[in-house]
Amino acid sequence: MASGTTAPPPPASLPRIVAASLIGTTIEWYDFFLYGSAAALVFNKLFFPDSDPLVGTLLSFLTYAVGFAARPLGALVFGHYGDRLGRKKLLVLSLLLMGGATFAIGLLPTHATVGTAAPVLLTVLRLVQGFALGGEWGGAVLLVSEHGDARRRGFWASWPQTGAPAGQLLATGVLSLLTAVLSDDAFGTWGWRIPFLLSGVLVIVGLWIRLSVDESPVFKEALERAEARRDGTREKLPLVSVLRHHWRDVLVAMGARMAENISYYVITAFILVYATTSAGVSKQTALNAVLIGSAVHFAVIPAWGALSDRVGRRPVYLLGAAGVGLWMFPFFSLVDTGSFGYLILAVTVGLVLHGAMYAPQAAFFAEMFATRMRYSGASIGAQFASVAAGAPAPLIATALLKDYGDSTPIALYVIAAAVLTLIAVGLGRETRHRDLAQVDGADGETSEASPAAEARTV
Repeated sequence: MASGTTAPPPPASLPRIVAASLIGTTIEWYDFFLYGSAAALVFNKLFFPDSDPLVGTLLSFLTYAVGFAARPLGALVFGHYGDRLGRKKLLVLSLLLMGGATFAIGLLPTHATVGTAAPVLLTVLRLVQGFALGGEWGGAVLLVSEHGDARRRGFWASWPQTGAPAGQLLATGVLSLLTAVLSDDAFGTWGWRIPFLLSGVLVIVGLWIRLSVDESPVFKEALERAEARRDGTREKLPLVSVLRHHWRDVLVAMGARMAENISYYVITAFILVYATTSAGVSKQTALNAVLIGSAVHFAVIPAWGALSDRVGRRPVYLLGAAGVGLWMFPFFSLVDTGSFGYLILAVTVGLVLHGAMYAPQAAFFAEMFATRMRYSGASIGAQFASVAAGAPAPLIATALLKDYGDSTPIALYVIAAAVLTLIAVGLGRETRHRDLAQVDGADGETSEASPAAEARTV
């Protein structure tokens, strides 16, 4: 049996582990968000040139959504092997897959060169991106969660979460710089390729840092205990154990993701369409507003994570969900003014409220599941929800704008997601005092020979 308290790693090792997770998630999210921004700005013209502007944008966002469709598959595959082989190996693989696909997008021929083959190739590479990201998130947050101590787990586990705004910041910053120094023709012809090719350099840096960290001690101890108990019987698949013993937690995690995921992509991706087509804001202005909002988002996530260590994961999460729902009508009203200052305010407040959901999410989801099924459980809960939430969010928002020509249906769409998240998190259990190293059947639950132990999960 493990001790009642997770032993923290040596002081010097935890920051290095956090840095390894953070730089990896930053690169992965940079690649993923870069595609979303490019889909809103140029892909409609480069890969779907025969459509009218909004229809072309819809088709472009459809290829964007395809990446989300692959994320559940990535969650299943990476979760399975991450629970069997360890977190570190799978994190290295996910970084290679994501970086390689993004670099290849930068080399793609456009519709003008190869016709319909161009959007097909784009879609295939987007699928690879989604598959890699589906496996990245769970491993990155678990590597930090399982190294740190319970008292500050929310704070430390929130740092990999800052990889999302950091990646958004990096992707938007590079695009903003290029659109500022290049003409529209130059950017549309070759300039858009630069940020995708830059991914190759970032992956090399990320791999160098990620390969330098150790495997999670909680996982290594759990694996050793499982090996010592093994009597020749076959272990159950982690997925089977998750669905058998943690199906309620999976549903809570999926519901918790609805408002968080939908609001984020409306605020950061769809806003590039809405602000430029309905509010008369320039492409550069919209990108700069997202850039500033992402910087603030990055700064507040650790603060929200630390607050969740003091008051609990659920109160902070519920505050964020309610806040995002209440902010949607003011958000669009501010954007409609066309003022750069109001646009910054709209995006920044929205992202600060989003951070209240996103920051405690890593620790909250990790604490729901036992060690030998934690990668699978956290990844499945997070990534399956993304298919219904983040994947269609820009697509639905763009379709609503096209059909109604007004922001009201879009605001109601986000509010409905917020209500769903409030219900899901409200029905969930508080987890901040749980010890990730405590056994209580956490490893025995995957054994065919020990059905009684399966019921005793952390």
